[in-house]
Formats: sequence, structure tokens, C-alpha cells
Amino acid sequence: MGKLVYVDATPHSVRLLQDLDCPDDMVIHEGDPEPEKLRGLIAEAETVWNGHTYMTAADLDAAPLLRRIIFLGTGASSYIDMEAALARGISIETIRGYGDRAVGQHAIALALDALRQIATMDRSIRTGHWEPLAGREFQDLTFGVVGMGGIGRATARLAAGLGFQVAGWNRSPVSDEPCPLVSLDDLLETADVISLHLALNAETSGLIDATALGRMKRDAVIVNTARAGLLDTPALVAALSENRLGHAALDVFDEEPLPVDHPLLLLPNVTVTAHAGFKTDAALRRLLAEALARVR
Repeated sequence: MGKLVYVDATPHSVRLLQDLDCPDDMVIHEGDPEPEKLRGLIAEAETVWNGHTYMTAADLDAAPLLRRIIFLGTGASSYIDMEAALARGISIETIRGYGDRAVGQHAIALALDALRQIATMDRSIRTGHWEPLAGREFQDLTFGVVGMGGIGRATARLAAGLGFQVAGWNRSPVSDEPCPLVSLDDLLETADVISLHLALNAETSGLIDATALGRMKRDAVIVNTARAGLLDTPALVAALSENRLGHAALDVFDEEPLPVDHPLLLLPNVTVTAHAGFKTDAALRRLLAEALARVR
């Protein structure tokens, strides 16, 4: 095996890698490299691990020996110029399944936070305002899962376990259905919580647009732990601002980090987290172990 470089290790992954059997000559760069640093790191690499670093055609040109990019997750196309990689004979591998439970649990946590107004009360109390806010009981609500892959199925099972009525939608037939499947229009119109679990591609980009948002209940909660591009952000901001939608609980954004002056952060009926749905010790350990298995 040629030179292996992990270009953007986090302190979390560095800590976990210490307990795993890494190749002795593996190069681990901690932190997010600037373009010039990235090109230096991959100049002699044959295999690259990429967690969340944007790689352009120009970056790939700086790596004449590069033949494999192992993307530590599923959303490689959001970070890597796939056409440029294909043209240069570089294979792109993704890793699925490692974080299904972790992301599903995060989606549920965001939904429960919105339904019980936990973050809203926390922010209010910190400013000196004490007001117990009413919440909603789960057994009275329908939890809609959009996308019934591994994460969607995990989320559906968790929601059912908490007492929600659960309905799902998928673009194609699925086996091992943990809940009844309905049309997307029916799900949007009847669900009290709508949780997105789709891959982002040409068919799903902007799927939840102004029209889709208009089908939802005025007090519905939308949760997105998948990809920001599934949602039309300006349309979402408008719906929330005009109280045509109850709450948005979001872990992914068109721009990350999210700018402090972003319109979403000015709205009281929005809960945000920092693209952290997959970040548990157990999930990251599974991810790194799978990545190592592929280079041995």
C-alpha cells in the first residue's frame, strides 16, 4: 500500500485512533487544512481519508499518485469534485451504516426538544425570564420519516418506542419496513413531526420547497439531520417567520459553520446543532475501524 494520509482528523478521532491498529506510516493531520496545506499533505499520497474537507479539481491535480479517497461518511459528493476524481482515475469510497443509530437518536432528540420547548426555555431562563412553556405529548402525534434507509428505519423504530404514531415515505420500495408507508403528500399533510433522512442528489435537492412546506400543519416540527440541500432554506425561513410552520430543528446547513447573522438564528422557533448527529464515541469508532479495514 502506498502513502496513506488522513487530511482532517478531529481531536475526537485522534483520541480514538490511539486505541486502534493504525499503519505505522499513516500520516494523520489534525484540524482543517487550508488549500495550500491540503495540497502539500496529499502530494505523495496514494490513499486519502477525508472527513469533511472540500477537494477541488485543482486540489486533485496536486496529487498525481492519488488513487483512492475514502470518505468518512456518505456525503462525498458534497465535498469532493466527483467528476474531476473520475477523470483522474481516483476512486471515491464512502462508509455507510456506522452512524445509523447515532443520527437516529439525534433526530429524535431534536424533535423532543422542539415538542417540549427545552432549548426555548433554556435560552429564556438564561436571560432572567422564567416561564414554564407547555409541551406536546408524543402518543397524540404522528412522526413522519422521509427516507427509509438505515437511518430512517432506526429513527422510525425509536419514534415508535416513544409512543408516536409513525408513518414513512421512500422513493422506492423497501424491505424491513418498521412502519406503514404513505405518499409524500399524505405524510406532509398529516405528520406532526417530519424528519428528513434522504441522500442529496438531483432528484431530492430542494424536495422540501415552499409548496411542500405549505402542505404541513401550521404547528408541525421539521427535523433535518441529513443534508441541508433537501430543504429550501429561504422558504423555510419565510414559513417560520410567518408562523406557517411550528418549529425547525436542524443539524445541517447550506453554509457550515453557520454564520452568526444567519436568518435562522434570529428566529425563536428554531433549534440548531453543529452537524453533530453522527458524533458519538461508538459511531466514530465503528467508522474508523471500517476505514482501517479497507486499507489493510
